[in-house]
Amino acid sequence: MPSRNILKIDMPESYYHLYARGRGRQKIFHDNEDYQTFLSMFSRHLSEDAEYDALGRKYPHLRSDIELLTYCLMQNHFHLLVYQNIDGSMSRLMRSVMNSYTRYYNLKYNTSGSLFESTYKASRVSTDDYLLHISRYIHLNPGDWDMYDHSSYQYYRDDNHPEWLQPERILDLFRSRESYMNFVKDYEENKLMLDTIKHELADH
Repeated sequence: MPSRNILKIDMPESYYHLYARGRGRQKIFHDNEDYQTFLSMFSRHLSEDAEYDALGRKYPHLRSDIELLTYCLMQNHFHLLVYQNIDGSMSRLMRSVMNSYTRYYNLKYNTSGSLFESTYKASRVSTDDYLLHISRYIHLNPGDWDMYDHSSYQYYRDDNHPEWLQPERILDLFRSRESYMNFVKDYEENKLMLDTIKHELADH
C-alpha cells in the first residue's frame, strides 16, 4: 500500500514539505563533498541566472517556478520546504536533483542502482501556522541543530544566504530574524507542535 504522503495533488501556489531517505535506510551522505554536491544541484535550477553543464547545455531554469525555503540534510535522509508557483515544477526539480545525485553517488562509491528508497514524499502545507511549525521541525532535526552545517538554519540566523535559497516567505511572517530564532528555540511549544502535526508530516 503506498504511503499516504506520496504526492497525489500537485497544486500551483502551494507550500510542500518534501522528504526522501536512502534505500534500506542506507547513508546517502558520507562526507562534506556529498552534502555540497547535493546542494549544488539546487543551484543549477534555482539560481538567478541560468547555469550550463560542461558541454554548454542549459539546465532547466526553475527559479520563477519553485522556491526552496528551508532544508536539512541528514546522513540517510533529507527534508525540504518549498513553495511551488507552477504545478509540475516540484516534480521536475526533484527528479533532476535525485537522479543527478544518484549518478554522482554511484560513480564516487562504485555502486549501482537506486540510491533512494522510493520517489520523494510530499505533504501539502495548508495554513500559515502549519507552515511555521514545519520550518521549525525541519531545522530541529539534528541533535546539534543550532551548530549543524547541513541545514538552512545558519542562513536564517545570519543574513548571508545563497541565491538559490529563498527564506523570505518564512522570515516575513515574523517581526524580526531574532523572533524566528526564539520561535525555533521554544522547545515546550515545539513538543506540543509535534503532537499536533506529526500525522501530517511527509516522513510519516
